This record gives sequence, structure tokens and C-alpha cells, in this order.
Amino acid sequence: QVQLVESGGGLVQAGGSLRLSCAVSGTVFSINGMGWYRQAPGKQRELVATVTTSDSAVYADSVKGRFTISRDNAKNTVYLQMNSLKPEDTGVYFCNANARRSSFDSFIWNYWGQGAQVTVSS
Repeated sequence: QVQLVESGGGLVQAGGSLRLSCAVSGTVFSINGMGWYRQAPGKQRELVATVTTSDSAVYADSVKGRFTISRDNAKNTVYLQMNSLKPEDTGVYFCNANARRSSFDSFIWNYWGQGAQVTVSS
């Protein structure tokens, strides 16, 4: 069974930093795009950043210049380094990955992590 296990959330003051990690556990043949999304209270889930297998990244305008997404393909892990955090960055951060389960199955499955709470105090 494939699972995404997140870690690194917490409480931080405005201007501080946090680093989120998300490891893919279970057997997969290959992992394509990986990314982070977030959901603030009373709001819809929104894209934060995504990264391809070739390390091409896309960021939401609200986090450009402050957040950095990266991945370690050997560890099937994606990271989100968050600097200069603002109170509006508060929310639950979800890891996302697209993966093939085996070489015999061309279907690309979409997986979500359980979410990590990030709270930024003013």
C-alpha cells in the first residue's frame, strides 16, 4: 500500500522558517510530479508548489521568493523549505504525488498525505 508520510509542521513566529518533508512509502515503480498544497480554515485547498522529476518547479505567486520545493528521487521524498513565514501562510499543508505502481501498469495514481499543520503567529 502506498502512503505519503509528512513531517515538519509546527508553530512559528512571523518571519521564521519551517521545513516540511514528505516520504513515499510502499512499492512504486516510478514517481512523476510531486507537490505541496495547503488549506486555510474556511478556504479551499490551493496549490503551493510542484516539482517534476527533472526538478522543474512551479510556485504560487504568494510564496515565490520565500518557499523552495525540492525532491530526493533516491529517497522518494519531497521537501518544502518555508522562509519569511507570514500569518497568512497558516493552514494544513498536504503532500501530493503521482506515481505508477508497476512497470506493467501505465495508470498514474494520485496520492495525498494526511496533512501537516503549520501555524504562523503574528
